[in-house]
Amino acid sequence: MATTRLIAMHQNKGKSIADCLADRTDYAKNPDKTKDGELLSSYQCDPRTVQGEFMLSKRQYDDITGRKQASNVIAYQIRQSFKPGEITPELANKIGYELGMSLTKGKHAFVVATHIDKAHIHNHIIFNSTSLDCTRKFRDFKRSGKTLAQISDRICLENGLSIIENPKRSKGHYGKWLGDNKPLSHSDKLRQTIDEVLAQKPKTFDKFLQLMQSAGYEIKSGKHYGFKCTEQKKFIRLRSLGEGYSEDEIKAIIEGKARQREVKKPTTKQPRQPEKSVNLLVDIQAKLQHGKGKGYEQWAKIFNLKQMAQTVNFLQEHKLLAYSDLEEKAKKCTATFDELNTQIKTAEKRIAEIQALKKHIFNYAKTRDVYTDYRKAVYSKKFYEEHRADLTLHKAAKVAFEELGVKKLPTIKALQAECDELFSIKNKTYSKYHTAKKEMQDILTAKANIDRLLGLEQEQTAKEKSQDQR
Repeated sequence: MATTRLIAMHQNKGKSIADCLADRTDYAKNPDKTKDGELLSSYQCDPRTVQGEFMLSKRQYDDITGRKQASNVIAYQIRQSFKPGEITPELANKIGYELGMSLTKGKHAFVVATHIDKAHIHNHIIFNSTSLDCTRKFRDFKRSGKTLAQISDRICLENGLSIIENPKRSKGHYGKWLGDNKPLSHSDKLRQTIDEVLAQKPKTFDKFLQLMQSAGYEIKSGKHYGFKCTEQKKFIRLRSLGEGYSEDEIKAIIEGKARQREVKKPTTKQPRQPEKSVNLLVDIQAKLQHGKGKGYEQWAKIFNLKQMAQTVNFLQEHKLLAYSDLEEKAKKCTATFDELNTQIKTAEKRIAEIQALKKHIFNYAKTRDVYTDYRKAVYSKKFYEEHRADLTLHKAAKVAFEELGVKKLPTIKALQAECDELFSIKNKTYSKYHTAKKEMQDILTAKANIDRLLGLEQEQTAKEKSQDQR
């Protein structure tokens, strides 16, 4: 049984798009939640550099289309949660991958992170709002949430999982029933303050109480100690906080007879430095013909000068000042990228075939007895009408086997092993793919700028000759 939700991710106020993407993807990829990254998979991106790849596609979208949106969606997240005890983490990740592929139709890069830190296993599927060809954005169509749930239910049924027969629309948010991103309760805040005070190593229990008062807590003594901050209406007793927070346990920690639990200090993120990359020159004449004014023309000229300087610096750093070297490098980079891209697509195509084959093998086995009885009934029309659904599934499975050229049915175990191997190969290839893609794009952009500059110079020379002849 899986529940789903589609969430549009917008840019937060006061934060860059890159930082917003990093916050979302870093949370999803948390190694403590994903078994040290083992429960991560992706399509057309590397989980380690997913935010950089998403950002690169958005810059290309701006360059290609020139479109700007007032309320820009930077990414979408699918949250898919499974019934406790019904599924393994590995299967949950594969189902999440198939769900991402089905909803985006393979036109958007995405990463699947399976979290196992809760009683129920759940997926965070984050996909780029910009398409792979950087020419369009994902359209959050009407009733997309219901469509998502229907796709998820179909995949769950194919994998032998239960579904919610009559789902009701939840009035609460995901965190309310999933347990994530909820504000700290007063008890949690009190535990946190006690941990912080104990970390200061007070020498006596009275000193501990003084530090708690300094932290803003009113203390009530008696048979049991109670604490209340300004936001609370009632005192909270130490004994109600659970193991490690009773009066005797706190005294034992102060006296050195027991160890304090480890207090995790919040880490401050260092601001990310923007990646230096080469941008395409603006075609000023084309923009002016489309209605741009003198102000834009002035800005574009300055922009182009800066980009040419950046291009020259890039070529110097990579020792590509000779045009023939630049041309050769562009060919090699393109060939390397195409080869890696082909390897990844081949693996993904085979993975899709295996997923389909597994589904048909399951349907074939489930309906084989019905088909045998149908043959014994001499292909009776009455029997067919009574078992139309099962016989249709059986026939579809046989047709699929013929199309795939399967003569002897493989075992599910063998198919799963092949699928696991392909996932491993695909993820390893992505580490090279991302580097090759970035290198190719920078080289091709630099070459396009040089080609444009050379073309403009030739055009200017031709105009000067024409004027001299007059």
